[in-house]
Amino acid sequence: MTTLATKDGTEIYFKDWGTGRPILFSHGWPLSADMWDDQMLAVALAGYRGIAFDRRGFGRSSQPWTGYDYDTMGDDIAALMETLDLKDAVLVGFSMGGGDIVRYIARHGASRVSKLVLISAVTPLFMKTADHDGPDKSLFDGIRAGLLQDRPPFLENFNPLFYGTERGHSVSPAIFRLTVQIGLQASLKATIDCVTAFSETDFRPDMAKIDVPALVIHGGDDMVVPLEATGALAAKMIKGAKLKVYEGAPHATTVTHKDRLNSDLLSFIAE
Repeated sequence: MTTLATKDGTEIYFKDWGTGRPILFSHGWPLSADMWDDQMLAVALAGYRGIAFDRRGFGRSSQPWTGYDYDTMGDDIAALMETLDLKDAVLVGFSMGGGDIVRYIARHGASRVSKLVLISAVTPLFMKTADHDGPDKSLFDGIRAGLLQDRPPFLENFNPLFYGTERGHSVSPAIFRLTVQIGLQASLKATIDCVTAFSETDFRPDMAKIDVPALVIHGGDDMVVPLEATGALAAKMIKGAKLKVYEGAPHATTVTHKDRLNSDLLSFIAE
């Protein structure tokens, strides 16, 4: 396998398709780099170099006991960027992965980065606080409890919300099975700890540090990461960011709206 070692010895798996300008993809929870296959193929066929990695604790990366905080995960991206000597890179983050790439820029700067894309991302803040109107903490307490009690059916029951099939969107039963299969490859500890990370981390101070062109794509009917509390706010906070709302779209636009998303992604890269 193609892996690199981070400073704490964690092995990070990555896939590297095509040649040319690098497009780095950071996946959502509780998935792996495999969620990006349609986008990876699209950018590689368009003459770019698609790179997607498995976050520590997920997919084919190793499963350390600690390190499931955004500072560490941002540093993992830095290790990947430096090891592969990526320059003029476009960073693309989905859901939880949006936080990874934002924190990377906040901690390491954008000298290796030319553009940023946030898709259905949890930034700038997901959970409800005294000054932010997101989902209540009890929702995330319930997710952690469900994972501890019986992870496989919990992930199965999450699928309809993730893909919006309860709201009229259609995906194959095989996609549901694949999603659960990928999710079960992850460390249970990582899966639970990352719920805390993506729900409670406040990226609002990071937003002002993003000084590259940014595109925010979000489903208008995202029942997992609500648009107004995340994507719409991120687009306002990042200087010069463009917001594309897919009306009626669910959380997993990488699958349900992949053709439109791939087209928008390639157009933004080429600008």
